[in-house]
Amino acid sequence: MRLWHQELIWQLPRQQLLGQHREIAALRGRGWGKPHATVNYVFQYSPYKLYQFHLLVLAEMARRHYHPDVKWFDPYYRGQYCARYENLAAIPWTDPIYPEHDAAYLKACLANLHQKGIDLNIGRDK
Repeated sequence: MRLWHQELIWQLPRQQLLGQHREIAALRGRGWGKPHATVNYVFQYSPYKLYQFHLLVLAEMARRHYHPDVKWFDPYYRGQYCARYENLAAIPWTDPIYPEHDAAYLKACLANLHQKGIDLNIGRDK
């Protein structure tokens, strides 16, 4: 499980983009707070940040004419097996959404994709 660097979302191949949606959906639901080395940092922030990150993925899915469930556009929604948030304060959008998504993280994500045989032309000079 991993969150790809947000600069990569628009270039991710179909499999990785849809996988990202599934992973975020899992994190927004029963996976929230469950330790996993590559995503533990998200639990240091409000779940609203994960919702914001998910919006980037959902927007790219819509751009490609995929049809994610519209329920995911609701910040209080946590999937069909978790109760909705009763109160989740909106927080300002930051760029990047997660400060951990810096130039070093971008390089690590590109290297991970390269190992999968996927080479994206983004961030090579960072």
